[in-house]
Amino acid sequence: MTLQYALELVGTFVFAISGALAIREREHDLFGAGFTGFITAIGGGTLRDILLDSYPLVWIGDIYFLYAILLGVLAAFIFPNFLSQLRKTFFLFDTLGIGFFTVLGVEKALSLGVRPEIAAIMGMFSAVMGGVIRDTLTNEIPILFRKEIYASACLAGAILYLLLNYLGLDRDLNLLISMSMVISIRLVAVKYKLSLPRLD
Repeated sequence: MTLQYALELVGTFVFAISGALAIREREHDLFGAGFTGFITAIGGGTLRDILLDSYPLVWIGDIYFLYAILLGVLAAFIFPNFLSQLRKTFFLFDTLGIGFFTVLGVEKALSLGVRPEIAAIMGMFSAVMGGVIRDTLTNEIPILFRKEIYASACLAGAILYLLLNYLGLDRDLNLLISMSMVISIRLVAVKYKLSLPRLD
């Protein structure tokens, strides 16, 4: 098992917990928590793959992603109070996840021959759309439309990855630098309550 593959599974697991906890706090229903956790974990990657006409979808082609989602949902249902106390930890995991999935989304799009501009958008979709669907299902304003810097951090990381890739930087080093940019922008924005200018 490669480090990249392990991180993908961990990211899927954490996103599933995030989705399951979102509905678990409103409704004590395992199916509802499971469905929301599932959609949160696979929503972004599935939308990306459908738009890119890439089949089979990742979670269909590899059963271990489904297992990671199931474990995340069960953990959220069995240990909701304990996991809710770890919100700051899961915020960090979520931030790490969006950084990682942004870059992986860009790489996959490029491997399918799309233009760099489209690849950047696909990277952003991979990272954020699962959370958007989760918020919509739980009657929350999607994080994409809040004042927080979220999707724009992913887009910035995707653009940096494309630039460094064009310049021929080593793939692993590029992965690390571009991920770090997404994570840094997100953490700094939340810490200092930064946001993009509003349209008045």
